[in-house]
Amino acid sequence: MKKILCIISVLLCILLTACGDATSIGIIGGADGPTSIIVSEKGEKAMYQEITQQAKQAAEELVQVAKLKAGDIFVVGCSTSEVAGHKIGSYSNKELAQAIFTGIYPVLKEKGIYLAAQCCEHLNRALIVERELAERLSLEIVNVRPMPKAGGSFATAAYTTFVSPVAVEHIKADAGIDIGFTLIGMHLKKVAVPLRLENNKIGDALVVAARTRPKFIGGVRAAYDDSKL
Repeated sequence: MKKILCIISVLLCILLTACGDATSIGIIGGADGPTSIIVSEKGEKAMYQEITQQAKQAAEELVQVAKLKAGDIFVVGCSTSEVAGHKIGSYSNKELAQAIFTGIYPVLKEKGIYLAAQCCEHLNRALIVERELAERLSLEIVNVRPMPKAGGSFATAAYTTFVSPVAVEHIKADAGIDIGFTLIGMHLKKVAVPLRLENNKIGDALVVAARTRPKFIGGVRAAYDDSKL
């Protein structure tokens, strides 16, 4: 009976493969146990395209809500493990990271907004930025190159895409998104204002966003600029 099931599984795979490239097939089990066939109507390429679109929409929404302008800094913390439905730090995925980066980076670059890609805790949550930004802000550059298992896949994608990437340990960003609870608060200006985005998921990961505003100072006679609230 088990051999018959295996033969049927193989025949079904051949048949479904002939239907076109858009069909994705997975087989679970084998000759010593139950065999299941999973058929997905979305191929791998379509999945990455969807991830890119989700990331793009989240970035566009935050740029609009936070009223970001050219020269501002947008920090991103990203766990591709969480995006893929796994525990943070357990499933670093370069392809997913590139799909997310492809969604976010053009949105910012078009508007002259700087991207700061946060590394994971193995690199003390350092950031990958363009050398131009680091020099403009007189940030101390440190010597490290992110890798998927030591720095994270998203930071790796930034490092391989930026014109002149460098690592810095600290920055004060104007806004940011946290994909998969990576904790970006240490790199935001005071005061951070949490935002609930409509586009609040990328893959299986929840997206938490924040903008910042200037601190209020002074006493009861102080006057404030409402446009900066």
